[in-house]
This record gives sequence, C-alpha cells and structure tokens, in this order.
Amino acid sequence: MAHELPYIAAIEEAIREEMERDPTVLYFGQNIATHENDPFLKQFGADRVRVTPISETAEIGMAVGAAFAGYRPVVELYMAEFMLVAMDQVVNEAPRFHYMSGGQVKVPIVLKAGYGFTAGWAGQHTGSIYGMFMGVPGLKVAVPSTADDAKGLMTAAIRDDNPVVYFHHYLLTLEHGDVTDGEHVVPLGQAAVRREGGDVTIVAIGWLVGKALAAAEELAAAGIEAEVIDPRTLAPLDTEKTGRLVVVDQSTRHGSAAAVIAAEVASEGFGSLKAPVKLVTALDATIPYSEPMEGYLLPDETKIAAAVREAVGAEAVSA
Repeated sequence: MAHELPYIAAIEEAIREEMERDPTVLYFGQNIATHENDPFLKQFGADRVRVTPISETAEIGMAVGAAFAGYRPVVELYMAEFMLVAMDQVVNEAPRFHYMSGGQVKVPIVLKAGYGFTAGWAGQHTGSIYGMFMGVPGLKVAVPSTADDAKGLMTAAIRDDNPVVYFHHYLLTLEHGDVTDGEHVVPLGQAAVRREGGDVTIVAIGWLVGKALAAAEELAAAGIEAEVIDPRTLAPLDTEKTGRLVVVDQSTRHGSAAAVIAAEVASEGFGSLKAPVKLVTALDATIPYSEPMEGYLLPDETKIAAAVREAVGAEAVSA
C-alpha cells in the first residue's frame, strides 16, 4: 500500500519512523527545534532533537562524536555548500575512522543536504557538488529522484553503519508521489530502471530523471526507444554496460558524476559500445542570476534529446 506525499515530507516520514523504531537515532541542525512547537522536538524531546550552533564544523563534529558513542545522528544541513566549511569532518574524519581503527569504530551518520536550487539563486546554493564526494573511501552518496526513493534511501542511510551524504534536490521539494506505507528501505547501491528501451540508455541523476523521461517520450515519437536509468546512489555506484549511453547530470562537466559513470562504462565495457558516450551536463561556469543565462548553462529535455540523436545516429532518427 502507498500514500501520496511531497518529496520533502517523505524524507521527514523516514526520519520520524526511524526515530520511533530506534532510540539511538538523533536529529539536529541549525534550524531544528528552534521553538517549542517543533513537531520532532515535541515527539522525541530535547535529548534527541536539538538546535546547533551556526557552525557546520561544530555540528558535523558533534555527529561524528555521537556516532562514536553509539548513536545514529542525522544532521540537517539545508544547503550542500554548507558542508564545504567542514570538509575535514566530512572527508577526513567521518569516512576514515572505521578503517583506521581496524573495524572497531563505526560512524553511522547522515548528512542531509539540499542542492541544485536553480531558481534565481545565482552562484551560491545552486551547485550540484555530489561528484566531489564520490571518490572518498568510506563515504556513501545518495541522490533520490522520487518521493518514494526519498523515504527509502533515507531509511537505508540511517541504518547504514557508514557515513552517508544524502542529497535532496530543492526543485523536487514539493513534487508529490506515491510513498510506500510503513517500513520502506531502498538498498544503497541499487539503480532503478525508470523506462525500458532498446536503442540507447540515458542515465540521469536526481531532478534530471524527470527531464530524461520527458526527452525519452519526445524521442519515442521519432522512433527512438530510450531506456532511462536512475542510479539513486553514486557511492556505491550500480554500473550498467550498454551499447549507446547518454549520461545526464546537473553538475559541471569536469566535476560531475557523469564523467565517472562514463569512465566506468568505457573501462569495463568499451567493447560493447556502439557509439561514444555522450555527456549532458551543466557548463563549467558558476550558475548566473539571470534566468535565460541559467537555462543556457543547465541540461534540459532538448539538450538530452539532441545528445541521444547524436548517439544513435541519423539512420535511427529517420527510421
């Protein structure tokens, strides 16, 4: 059974259900529990739900320490870029201790961070910076594209014994979808096929899954059947060999998860490729304030469809 929820409410449902199930789950952040009517504070109390200092270094450092003590903290960071001032904690501390302690220490923390707020917010808080975390050993990266996955991946992230950076796209915040009732876990490292198709594979991340599906419908009218795959997590990454591949990512081209996915496919399945891998990404530039310039920089359905047509060649288009 399922019920309809906005994407952001599905995330909150997962956190609430895990806090009800497991008393070691904590929830804190700079804008959490700022008043006595905060629903999480009212339900779980000040010992488990707390407002933190305006310091990402402090709140993520607190989470690492709490994890050492046997807790499972979820840190509300709001903007992904806020992690940049605490990169030592995110990259050099949380993911390292399990290995460096010979497996004696676990660091089960979730860093919940919004990204991609490309709605006139200009250069800051609009980035899609998940690519820079993909290559950090011990750190997992989740990027849900649907309300149901938003719940299932958050549940999996909280239960995981490793630190997980959980990226949620701000333009999906109020997108409604069917969400599984009760306990719902989407395994980290398991991709989803959103559309079947035999001519070309489009791998799209986060918010761009919807754009890829729209482009696939447009292409179907021209006789091109595109498969659409949603990785759902970038670390671990579920790789898929394919004859023709288009990878769609809101990150800048040379800092993108798309580049890593393309490299994996070329390395492991080059002999199966029938055409060069095509990347549809943001341009290597800071997101501008101007809406037309913002649109020029970012991927969209038209750019995705054009890349697919290049990948399949003119013969398939005219078929």
